[in-house]
Amino acid sequence: MTRHSRIRRAAPLVSPETQTGVRRYRDPRFDAIAVKVFPGEHYVTADADEMLVTILGSCVAACIRDPLTNVGGMNHFMLPEAGGAGWDTASASMRYGNVAMERLINDVLSRGGSRQRLEIKVFGGGNVMKGTTNIGHRNAEFVESYLSAENLPIHAHHLRGNLPRRVHYFPATGKVMLLELQRTEEEAVVRSERDYKSKIQVEPVAGSAELF
Repeated sequence: MTRHSRIRRAAPLVSPETQTGVRRYRDPRFDAIAVKVFPGEHYVTADADEMLVTILGSCVAACIRDPLTNVGGMNHFMLPEAGGAGWDTASASMRYGNVAMERLINDVLSRGGSRQRLEIKVFGGGNVMKGTTNIGHRNAEFVESYLSAENLPIHAHHLRGNLPRRVHYFPATGKVMLLELQRTEEEAVVRSERDYKSKIQVEPVAGSAELF
């Protein structure tokens, strides 16, 4: 594993629209400040003590960092892209993958990141929500196509499948710890995603751990 130099602590960098949604707590298992990233949110930080955490069913999360500046973040989206809007949409909704990817990449770049140095890891897209036209695999296909079209290589991935996942991401080092959740935990994840799916449909647009 690559040894990283000591990183100077800095204030977290987070977009105004996600600031109110931030949930942090001290996780003694990792000796880190955990920041939960929920569906429709993204978070960018330069704090070496922060670990970003999310749980994915059919949703996809991208973990993106610049290893030189040690600025990185995570998004969490549920739908591939805004219908008919294209990848340059001005939609304010982070529910869509095209908006979520643009926001996260642009936030990293605006804080000194370089497109040529971006380290990108993508996770999720499981087929866990029955009767929804396999939205999970569509999300996985979208993020792969989006990054290919942008000429941004994927450094690591764990996509598709049939189980939900818990992802722990450390932007300062790029390390990801991923755990596939068992069937006994799947119901809660599916219920949470269905609740979120129902909410965004009526709102206007505004195991063992694996290392990556």
